[in-house]
Amino acid sequence: MYKVVIVGKPNVGKSTLFNRLIHEKRAITNDEPGVTRDRLYGEVNWLNNIFTLVDTGGLTIKDAPFQKKIQIQVNYALEEADLILFITSLKEGIDADDHFITKLLKKQKCKNVILVVNKCEKNQYYENEKQFYSLGFGKPYYIASEHGIGTGDLLDAIISKLTNKIKRTRIKKDRLPFCIIGRTNVGKSTLVNAILNEDRVLVSPIAHTTRDSVDCDFSYKNQNFTIIDTAGIRRKGKITNQVEKYAILRTQDAISRSKMILLVLDGSEEFNEQDEVIGGLAYKANIPTIIVVNKWDNIRDKSEKTMNEKIKIIRSKFKYLPWAPIVFISAKNKKRLHLIFDTMQEMHKQLNIKVNTSLLNECILKMQSLVPASMFKGGRLNISYATQVKGQVPTFVIFTNDPKYLHFSYARMIENLIRNSFGIDRVPITVYYKDKNARIRGIREEQNNG
Repeated sequence: MYKVVIVGKPNVGKSTLFNRLIHEKRAITNDEPGVTRDRLYGEVNWLNNIFTLVDTGGLTIKDAPFQKKIQIQVNYALEEADLILFITSLKEGIDADDHFITKLLKKQKCKNVILVVNKCEKNQYYENEKQFYSLGFGKPYYIASEHGIGTGDLLDAIISKLTNKIKRTRIKKDRLPFCIIGRTNVGKSTLVNAILNEDRVLVSPIAHTTRDSVDCDFSYKNQNFTIIDTAGIRRKGKITNQVEKYAILRTQDAISRSKMILLVLDGSEEFNEQDEVIGGLAYKANIPTIIVVNKWDNIRDKSEKTMNEKIKIIRSKFKYLPWAPIVFISAKNKKRLHLIFDTMQEMHKQLNIKVNTSLLNECILKMQSLVPASMFKGGRLNISYATQVKGQVPTFVIFTNDPKYLHFSYARMIENLIRNSFGIDRVPITVYYKDKNARIRGIREEQNNG
C-alpha cells in the first residue's frame, strides 16, 4: 500500500488532519507544540481508493526537546513516501520553520509534494496567497482540518497524484495484532525497535517519550504481525497533564485492538504495584498475554536458579495470569527475542483449538461422577451437557440444573480439567454455566459472589 506522509512545523494541525482523514482519533491533538513525536500510520479510504497516511512530529530549527530524534523519524518517513503533504498555517503564516522544511524537502529531492494551508475557517486567505506560492510547491490547498473544510478537495488531489499507484482493494485481515504495555521506562520502545531493526519509535532514557500508539507491520516465520507500541502508564496521581491522560486512553484503545498483549517488566528492578495494576488491564481484557521480563542483560547472575526465583515472584504478584507464559529478554542487545514470537505462535494455535463435543462431555461427566460437586447455596450442581462456542478465546458453555449451585472452587477444577485434557495451558479460556431457563453466569461472576 502506498504512503502519503504529513510534514510541517509544530502546532499547524498535522495530527488533527491525520485523525480527520483516517476517521479515528489515533493521534493526540493539543495546542501544546511537539505533542506528536513518533510517526503514526493509518489507513484512508476515499471513494474506494485506499492508501496509508503517516503523521510525523513537528519540525523546527529551534533547539527544542527531541528535535534531533524527531527529524530522524521524519527522514525515515520521507524515504518511504509516495506523496508528501506539507502542512502550513494561515494563522501563523510562513516563518523560518517553513523555509527550513522547504529546504529539507528540496534537499531530499521530494518531487511529489502537495502544499496545504490549514486553519482557513474564515476563508480570508487570498490576501496571503503569494507567501505560500513563494515556497515553490505550486498551488496550495486551503483547508480547516478541525471542521473538515476543504478536506474533500484535498483527498481528490491526493488520489489524482496517486491514480496509478492506489491499491483499490483492502489488505487481507491476516495479521495478528498485538500491543506492548507496561509502566514507564521498562524498555517498550527499545523492544519495538529491536523487533523491527529500525528506529521506528523514539528511544530515550527520559520516561514518557512515547505518547501515541504506533502501529508497525512485520512478518516472522510466515506469520504477519502488527505491533502496537503504547505510552507507558503511570499511577493516576502522577498523571499531571491532559496529553498523558489521552495517552492512557490510547493504551486502552490499543488493548481493545489487539489479539495478544506483551506485558513488559523491568527485570533489573523490583516489580511494584503499578506493574500489577497494568497486568490487571490485560486480565480484564481477557486477551492472551506474554509476560516479558526485559533488561535481563543487567542481571549479573543469569543462572537457571535466578530465573526460577524471578518466575516464582512473578507468579505470586500476577496470580490472576497463571496461564501467561514468561520470557526473559534483552531488548537493548536483541537477545532471546525469538522466544516472544515462538511463544506467540504456540498461543495462536491454542486460540484456534476446536474441542470435539463428545470428548468434552466424556471428560467433564467422568470427572463429575468421580468428584461430585459439594452442596452450595442449598443445592448440588449437576452437569448435563457441555459444548464449545465461538469466542475470541476458547469458550465453553456448560448446561446445569442451576448455575447458582456452582462454587468457584468447582469452576476452577473444571477449567483446569479442560486445560489439561485438551492442551490449552497458555491462553485464557472462558467457561459459562447455563441452566434450563437460559440464565448465563461466567466463572468470574461466581468468583466475585463466592
